Amino acid sequence: MQMKRKFRAGVPCRIIMVMIVLMVAAACQLSTCQSGICIAKDQPGVKDQLGAKEPISEERTQNADDQQNVKIKEQQGNSATYTKDPYEKRAAQILSKMTTKQKVGQILFVGAPSNGVERMKKIQYGGYLFHANDFENSNKKKFRNRIRAIQKAAKINAFTAVDEEGGTVVRVSMYRKFSNRKYRSPRSYYSSGGYKAVIAAEKSKCKMLKSVGLNTNFAPDADVAYNSSNYMWSRSFSSNAGKTAKFISKTVTAMNKKKVVSVLKHFPGYGGNGNTHTNVIRDKRKLSTFKKRDLKPFKAGIRRGCGMIMMSHNIVRCLDKKYPASISSKAHKYLRKKMGYDGVIISDSLGMEGVRKFAKGPGPLAVKCFKSGADIVCAGDGGRAAKSLLSAVKKKKISKKRLDESVLRVLKLKLKMGIIK
Repeated sequence: MQMKRKFRAGVPCRIIMVMIVLMVAAACQLSTCQSGICIAKDQPGVKDQLGAKEPISEERTQNADDQQNVKIKEQQGNSATYTKDPYEKRAAQILSKMTTKQKVGQILFVGAPSNGVERMKKIQYGGYLFHANDFENSNKKKFRNRIRAIQKAAKINAFTAVDEEGGTVVRVSMYRKFSNRKYRSPRSYYSSGGYKAVIAAEKSKCKMLKSVGLNTNFAPDADVAYNSSNYMWSRSFSSNAGKTAKFISKTVTAMNKKKVVSVLKHFPGYGGNGNTHTNVIRDKRKLSTFKKRDLKPFKAGIRRGCGMIMMSHNIVRCLDKKYPASISSKAHKYLRKKMGYDGVIISDSLGMEGVRKFAKGPGPLAVKCFKSGADIVCAGDGGRAAKSLLSAVKKKKISKKRLDESVLRVLKLKLKMGIIK
């Protein structure tokens, strides 16, 4: 009898123990779901970040620390997926249907000729740069029609660009037929209204450019000049690198939202140097100086997804003692490898005195510029540049792989900014 009583007395205890175990298990499952990682074992098709089905580990429910670690890993995995370029596939499709001649055209940016439609049909340029005289004797309607005709002639829509930095460098807003105000320099807007005024002017400028068919602005200027005696002073935002970096960051963000391609210039930074339009300039500063000052605005622009970065014609001795940055493979490698930039690199105009003497004519100079690492050659003579580049590809002085890499970058940027679909 005593044994029987003990047995009966033990039944409720066992039931209670079973109930406790079930309650603990349920609580753990609820906690896991609330922490954002509830994955049912029998759910079909649930995958981890690498694409494999994710097994349910009992260790996930051991304690809150384990659950948090899993959540962090999953968040890191999610962020990694965002780095994949969504335009890569479409760009590759377009690239696969292009001829070598069309590819060479895409890596050339030239001043817009008066017979721009005919030249576009013949060479299929990647972009046209318009100057003040293109607007002086025109109006909005005429210019828009001109752009439409050019884009109709282009098998792949072109970059249509101007230099509209503001202040001393304006090409469109200086004419009332195109703009109700001439844009002041970013430095001027900042002094009167801070960054808010700067970005308000930038948004207005983008709207004005887009209204006449322009999709690219060779701006903002990322140079950090030292003082008012410097050649680049009136065009630079500030002598303070931190302030300039913030200006670049905000401006690039605004331009991206308005779908106007930004072009940061002049890498790796002008500093206090002279005018490369008329002289060969040598920059003797140390790399440590560039890291503390000049490179900061470019880093800010890269982080915000700038459209292009323009290479200067300065011979920057800490990077390359022999050649201007625009035709220096060392300078291009620094931008790619050390700065982590994988976007479009464009040269400054190869018609400038600071670079012309480094090759025998505009054709060979264009080839040298492209071989150094540029994606787009801003050519002084587009016809001769196209002929020399095409010849270099046919003679295998420029590999088809190297050409395709640059054209792919150009196409991805055009897709991103809505220039092509």
